[in-house]
Amino acid sequence: MEWSRSDTLVLALDYCARCQGLGLRGERRGTSNPCNCVLRGIFRACYNRYCKCMLKEKHLSHVTLQFTAGRDGRQAYGRKDEEYCADFYLVSKRHLDEAEFRIFRFHFLLGADWHLCCRRLGLDRGSFFHTVYRIERKLGRVFKELKPYGLYPLDEYFHGTTQSMEPRRKVEPIRPAALRPPLRRAA
Repeated sequence: MEWSRSDTLVLALDYCARCQGLGLRGERRGTSNPCNCVLRGIFRACYNRYCKCMLKEKHLSHVTLQFTAGRDGRQAYGRKDEEYCADFYLVSKRHLDEAEFRIFRFHFLLGADWHLCCRRLGLDRGSFFHTVYRIERKLGRVFKELKPYGLYPLDEYFHGTTQSMEPRRKVEPIRPAALRPPLRRAA
């Protein structure tokens, strides 16, 4: 995936020592890779939405009707909050190894602080936080680059914009010559 400055500039940290708040690294060599602060920002945005979906009362969940791509324009019902939580969990489980997933499960899903995680998993503080940052970096990249539909950006996931949807009819722009002046009132 090709990363652009407009993708990364919003998520970049102003005080980042590697990218100086620009969000991209390695532009001098012809390749543009996102900075680690951007990848962690993507993960944290997705994680915050996951927490919001999990803490929402279950009776507040609603079914949404979304149009599917194709010639016949079918519609499908879905529960976006529950689908997002399941996607977040399953994508994370698929892309992390066993040791990383144990830390992910204890720290992010179950909400244990670093003291409890270090005691339970037999880690020291430094290696725990290095692993947490590596998990955030790895999953941030996966959430953005996931094909065919990524978990990030969140508005595309929840509002159903797809790349393959095509308009049913061609929209003609209004030409200035077709406009008529307003009619005068009879006095």
